[in-house]
Amino acid sequence: MLNLFQSFFGGEKSRSHYPESLIEAAIERAVDGTDARLRHLPGYRNRLRKPVIHAVDHVVALIDALPAPLAAGREDFSTDPRLAALFVSAAQMLEVFGRDRALNAYMKQASVAAERVTALLMAERVEKNVLGVDQVGGQLRRDVAQVTVSFRKHQLMEAAEDEAESRRLLKRRAFDHLLALALARIVEMRGERADLVRQRDVLRHKLAMLARNGWGFDAADAEDEAEAADPASLQSDLADVEQQLQELGADSGVLGTHLECVADLLSQAEQQLKIENVCMRLDSMNIQRDAQDAAAHDIVLPELHNARGQRSVLLLVSLTPGELPQQENLLATAHRYL
Repeated sequence: MLNLFQSFFGGEKSRSHYPESLIEAAIERAVDGTDARLRHLPGYRNRLRKPVIHAVDHVVALIDALPAPLAAGREDFSTDPRLAALFVSAAQMLEVFGRDRALNAYMKQASVAAERVTALLMAERVEKNVLGVDQVGGQLRRDVAQVTVSFRKHQLMEAAEDEAESRRLLKRRAFDHLLALALARIVEMRGERADLVRQRDVLRHKLAMLARNGWGFDAADAEDEAEAADPASLQSDLADVEQQLQELGADSGVLGTHLECVADLLSQAEQQLKIENVCMRLDSMNIQRDAQDAAAHDIVLPELHNARGQRSVLLLVSLTPGELPQQENLLATAHRYL
């Protein structure tokens, strides 16, 4: 059965020279993360071996290429324009961090209180065309066409006391995201027979559970967070799904199609998941300006794109848990930013 929390990626730095144990673990995770019945097919490991290695190569390079963590403390806010673009103020930034579900879960299970924590900050970039007030030709004018940039749905992922551990967890998450994309493609395959429709429905339920519980880089909304299960409950639900699939069975033709779907998607990992730099020149109000505007700052943020059109900016950050507001004070202040 799929273990969402198993150790994966051992910190090896030389791509394409992975230990056999990692390759085998990645193959089995690819099967468990999509359709565990693929094990009924002879030769499934051989078919997946090359695509899996290709996908692992890609996610390792993807995460290793992320810049070093940016210090994201109260004093750092005014010194780095990226933080000022992503958040309204230092206080709001710390409140967002303080109420982040993943960070709080990590801090609760950490054996020793960490002085600093590294995590991946993700947010959705929104650009809007608006009419505003601006100086044009030395005169103040209204209804000037402008482009504003804002960021929403901030969340932290894969918090760890050590940067190397955070990157390792992110590599696993990126690999899992590819598997989620493969499972989504399987779910979308059209089937008219009643047994195929039932299989598709069970697989769709599996995909929905994984999405609600942090499988990949999808931004979680309030409803997802409310429905997220605790680890033990999630593992139990997944076991029920796998049992239903085994009871449904499947002919070799159906499973063969599923296997080819997984292999093809992993072979095209660089088209399925990629990072592109977004370059902007923003003023203090997050309005895009031209290169001649001395009051604006050049800002470069990596942005993650997947083949389904989802995108989020991302930034490794290093934060100090001792700076974060106490949980009991968050509800009293959060209404200011709603």
